[in-house]
Amino acid sequence: MTRTEILRIRKYLNNKFGNEKFTLEGSQSTDDSMEVHFDGEFIGLIYRDDDEGEISYAFQMAILEMDLPSAADASLI
Repeated sequence: MTRTEILRIRKYLNNKFGNEKFTLEGSQSTDDSMEVHFDGEFIGLIYRDDDEGEISYAFQMAILEMDLPSAADASLI
């Protein structure tokens, strides 16, 4: 992805979520994706899709079960 795309998507994420903690880095393995970091922690990938000239971006984030709060956590209720 181009530097301009990366900067535009970063601005979108930071505006959408009301903070400046999102950073993006171009993927070293492919030109059609970028890494998403939140507050310095890798959280997922954004993929670029060009379908007959119509550009879209898909954000993929994996959430590990071990990172979730305990099911017995009373604050979940």
